[in-house]
Amino acid sequence: VEAEEQPEISEEYSVSAVPFFVFLKDGQVVDKLEGADPSSLANKVAKVTGSINPGEAAAPASLGMAAGPTVLESVQDLAKANGSSQMGNQVQTGLDDKIEKRLQQLIDSHPVMLFMKGNPEEPKCGFSRKVVDILKDEKVKFGTFDILSDNEVREGLKKFSKWPTFPQLYCKGELLGGCDIAIAMHESGELKEVFRDHGVDIIGTEQGTGGILEPTGLTANLNSRLQSLINSSPVMLFMKGKPGEPKCGFSHKVVEILKQEKVDFESFDILSDDEVRQGLKVYSNWSSYPQLYIKGELIGGSDIALEMQKSGELKRILTEKGIIKEETLEDHLKSLISSSPVMLFMKGTPDNPRCGFSSKVVNALKEEGIDFGSFDILTNDEVRQGLKVFSNWPTFPQLYYKGELIGGCDIVLELRNNGELKATLSE
Repeated sequence: VEAEEQPEISEEYSVSAVPFFVFLKDGQVVDKLEGADPSSLANKVAKVTGSINPGEAAAPASLGMAAGPTVLESVQDLAKANGSSQMGNQVQTGLDDKIEKRLQQLIDSHPVMLFMKGNPEEPKCGFSRKVVDILKDEKVKFGTFDILSDNEVREGLKKFSKWPTFPQLYCKGELLGGCDIAIAMHESGELKEVFRDHGVDIIGTEQGTGGILEPTGLTANLNSRLQSLINSSPVMLFMKGKPGEPKCGFSHKVVEILKQEKVDFESFDILSDDEVRQGLKVYSNWSSYPQLYIKGELIGGSDIALEMQKSGELKRILTEKGIIKEETLEDHLKSLISSSPVMLFMKGTPDNPRCGFSSKVVNALKEEGIDFGSFDILTNDEVRQGLKVFSNWPTFPQLYYKGELIGGCDIVLELRNNGELKATLSE
């Protein structure tokens, strides 16, 4: 159904974004799903058809790799029949066909494929290292791609997979998840079952295969000393100089990031001890400074720390590790609303709106020459649901000016038509 051309149907089922799925049984609505989410779609179809217990959450791997392809194939066949497959695909990912095809080829290039920072012999972050170690422990053959070497792949894969961080682990073309999910599946034995069920080759047990890489070429005393230094504080920064007087711009950058995140940390001036300076390069398999560690785990250098801060991943890790207090939802919403004088909470992005109402508001703001920030509420269900309660406004988009709610699509269009929009957003 073309949602915007069938307003009666859209209103009946409260359609606010496309694609929108309605699940009916015996003429009754039993479930709904908004947005292109293959795993949720597969899960809901499986529940409605009774193939899994409605009270149980489907295992992430079995869901994406068993039910997912069957459901998606049916949906894609229907889209092709309607001549809308290509357009729908671009709306879903926001990527052109060329990069999407390249990403799919990379994902399918090995039965087990890991997109990571660095390579298996020289991981460039602790999370990538952990997943490499897990795969070696599972004794499976796997391919890798260094996302630090190709920004087009790096940014494109985030949209393609709807997974904003790295590493990303795939099996037979299906995304399993990142570091935390890989660890959980490994510890529960589910990862081994997934590999077995999908015929992934297991490496023989000959010496030198599988297992975890250990630092080499260091004396026992130096190895012990480095471990002690790394673990001397929950957040430990090996830098050039001291926090109050950094001796290089990269060290200064990481110090500022930690201060902005309001993190207590200790530091070690590697210029003061050449044994530590050279030894840590070998120990961490990381050749430059600064080096940031959290709870004994190497995070990376200044570029990675900055990227993680921008994406919110750094705050998430610091919170999960108990280093900073978890931000309440209300605090988070206030922070988001105040992040720009004019702030739009919408479905999709200004360059790729995911519903007609969001698109209309974006166009109205652009026509008036108004600079604005935006947040894609489809990327965070907690924000999406929380904002409805916080603002006492049940639908999206929502437009704010200096922390105050202006309204949704109808109000914005009315203000524009009356010539009042620009004045309202610049008082």
